[in-house]
Amino acid sequence: MSAEVLAFIGGTGPEGLGLAARFAAAGHEIVIGSRSPERAQRAVEKITARVPGARAAGMVNEEAVQRGDIVFVTIPFAGHRETLQALAPAIGAKVVVDVVSPLSFEGGKIAVIAVPEGSAAEQAQALLPQAQVVAAFHHLDASQLMRVERPMEVDVLVCADHQEAKERVMALAGKIEGVRALDGGPLANSRYLEEFTVLLLSLNKTYKAHTSLKIAGIPSSPKG
Repeated sequence: MSAEVLAFIGGTGPEGLGLAARFAAAGHEIVIGSRSPERAQRAVEKITARVPGARAAGMVNEEAVQRGDIVFVTIPFAGHRETLQALAPAIGAKVVVDVVSPLSFEGGKIAVIAVPEGSAAEQAQALLPQAQVVAAFHHLDASQLMRVERPMEVDVLVCADHQEAKERVMALAGKIEGVRALDGGPLANSRYLEEFTVLLLSLNKTYKAHTSLKIAGIPSSPKG
């Protein structure tokens, strides 16, 4: 069976670009979506520079969603609701991986934005009632993702209410060298993943580092 086509809404930003590059290196066909076809194409050029021979294409968001088997959402939270509302008909019942953290950056400080639905991922599920929304990949450093030749050595926590979708995304995460996927429970737990991003960013600033998440005490091949 051929590898799933992965569409990235917000794939021109650092996190989406890094994830796209890693999955391109793992053999997936990548579709980068943007409001600007030119920006999408520039992102594709960055991916192919890192991953020669990568199967990647750039296009507007709606076309990208239609092409993808799984849709990644990696846009800033400010455009989260509007973007998903516009793309809902094209997304339909697809698996959607929401990587968005609702953060604000004001006066040099990072803060969590309160989301009425509980989290960005829960907001996505409310806006996309037919879709199977999965929250994952919040704590992977964008600059480290782009270094596709290096293992990541991190854990990815995956939260969802749809078990089959969760398992598909966990299998995807395992294709990134050095990444271990862990079942993070229901989609309601996504709020903790999103909020924890604030702490990691604070640590990065304090220690001038690129932090990530590794859970101790779980066997290397957990049974769940």
